[in-house]
Amino acid sequence: MEAAAIQHTKKKTHFRWVVGALIFIVYTVAAADRANLGVALPFLRKEFVMSNTEAGALASIFLFAYSLAQLPSGLAYTRFGIPRVFSLAMLATSVFTGLIGTASSLLALKVFRFGLGLAEGPLPIGITSTINNWFPAREKGTMTGIFLAAAKFGPVLVPPVCAVIMYYWGWRHIFYFFAVPGVILSVVWLMVVKNRPSESPHVSAEELEHINDSQGAAAGQGADPAVTRDFALLDRIIRRSKVATIETTKGVFYSWNIMGAALGYFFMTAIVNVLLAWIPTYLISVKGYSIANMGMVAAAPWVGAVIGNLLGGAMTDRWLEKRRKPAMMISAFFTTIMMVILINSPADPLLYGALLLLTGILLNIGYSTYMVYPMGMTSKKVYPMACAMVNTLGQLGGACAPLAAGFLLDSYSWNHVWIFMAVCSILCFITILTIREPVQG
Repeated sequence: MEAAAIQHTKKKTHFRWVVGALIFIVYTVAAADRANLGVALPFLRKEFVMSNTEAGALASIFLFAYSLAQLPSGLAYTRFGIPRVFSLAMLATSVFTGLIGTASSLLALKVFRFGLGLAEGPLPIGITSTINNWFPAREKGTMTGIFLAAAKFGPVLVPPVCAVIMYYWGWRHIFYFFAVPGVILSVVWLMVVKNRPSESPHVSAEELEHINDSQGAAAGQGADPAVTRDFALLDRIIRRSKVATIETTKGVFYSWNIMGAALGYFFMTAIVNVLLAWIPTYLISVKGYSIANMGMVAAAPWVGAVIGNLLGGAMTDRWLEKRRKPAMMISAFFTTIMMVILINSPADPLLYGALLLLTGILLNIGYSTYMVYPMGMTSKKVYPMACAMVNTLGQLGGACAPLAAGFLLDSYSWNHVWIFMAVCSILCFITILTIREPVQG
């Protein structure tokens, strides 16, 4: 069957990058569907009276549902394949996005937001599993960086687009407008993306050989084989060594490397989701910005995040030759510094936007590597479950953190929120030190 599929295309192809482009577009839309609540939140609070803690809970309920969906999603992809499960999840994401705009009570908002989390939960596992199947080892970090850049590019688009929609039509229409693209993309994904490239008539034999090259045989294409970098000191610091490939689901739960990466992702996702949920409110209520200035500045950390994810993916694939831990450590270390700096941040929108831009870059250099890291120590069959485990703990961190931030705001001040995020970053750094960097073939 594989040979028959390949024979449809005789010429050299690069169809994996068509799949990569679709991944970027799909997840930009999905990320926008989850991020638009943060922009609408100040206006929702006028219609549905709620404390900071209640507002944080509204932001967190999505991520609690999202994390609950991870492990069942991994099992569903293993049993039913990627195209059908993913397309159904994307369609459900759009439906619940639109329903949020119809909410007539705080309870309805919570129910629809919870439904959105369950619907969107399968998407990242489907995407990372697609990357694992469709890209060779030396391109997986880059492609995962592109995928997670999409997760941050959605929030780049959201503040200015939402500002325009709210100006002309009000907050409910944000969710109506954002629901439409996902319906279309769910159909496109089902038609274009196969479980494996060998099943696609658009992939040539030459491209399939390139994808299946686990050794990175094209090393001579991207780098001079005569030039060797000395990573001896770095490898000692990151504890690089041979790690047995995990072949069973049970093995995922017994691997501290996987669980440690998941715990590190817990802390980093906590920081990301506090920024996502609370920055627009902070800019309006504390900084006193207009809606226009809020829209501009609130997008800044996510512009930085796009840059950081792309830089991190390229850095780990090419400069560090598939070493993932260094990027994780860089992000955790420098994010701690940025959280302390933000306690005494400038009032000027341009300066503050530049500071948030830098924060986004540093925070996200290592963010994409958490999804790539398990690829180096699991079989392709088991990877969806390893990814689900990492994402489950990650999203639990993201779920708890906005709620914790709301509690801190009700009880203390914004300074305590920045300190809370700095502590999360320190704990992430300590956790990442304990896991090993696997030697990849």
